[in-house]
Amino acid sequence: MEVGQMQRQWVVYTKSLFTEGFLDGQFLQLQQLQDENNPDFVVEVVSLFFEDSERLLDDLTFALDQKGCVDFKKVDAHVHQLKGSSSRCLRCLQQVKQEYCLAKNKLETLFRLEQQIMAAGGSIPMIELSF
Repeated sequence: MEVGQMQRQWVVYTKSLFTEGFLDGQFLQLQQLQDENNPDFVVEVVSLFFEDSERLLDDLTFALDQKGCVDFKKVDAHVHQLKGSSSRCLRCLQQVKQEYCLAKNKLETLFRLEQQIMAAGGSIPMIELSF
C-alpha cells in the first residue's frame, strides 16, 4: 500500500475514533508534545495507561472475587484510580473491562497504521476536526 493511501486511511480511522469517543482533545495535546526527539511519546504514554489500567482491573477483579469478604474500601480505592466512582458490582466491572479492551484494540490499530506509514517513509498527517 502506498504512503498516501495509508495516510488517508489513518486520517479516516483517527476521525472515527474521535467520533466514537475513544479519542478527545487530550490526545491532540499529547500529539503536540511529540517531536523528532521523542517520536514515540504518544505510544509510550498510552502504553503506560494500558499497563496501569490492566493492573487496576486485575486488582478490582481480585478484590470483588473474595467470596463473602469483599473489602469495599480497597475496591473503592481501585475504582477511584480507574474512573472516579463505582457501583461496586461484578457486572459493571465486566463492562469496564470490555470497554477497556475495545479502546485498547482501537488505539493499537491506530499505532500500527502509524508504524506502517513511518516504515514506508511517510509522515503522520495532522488532522483537523470539524464536528
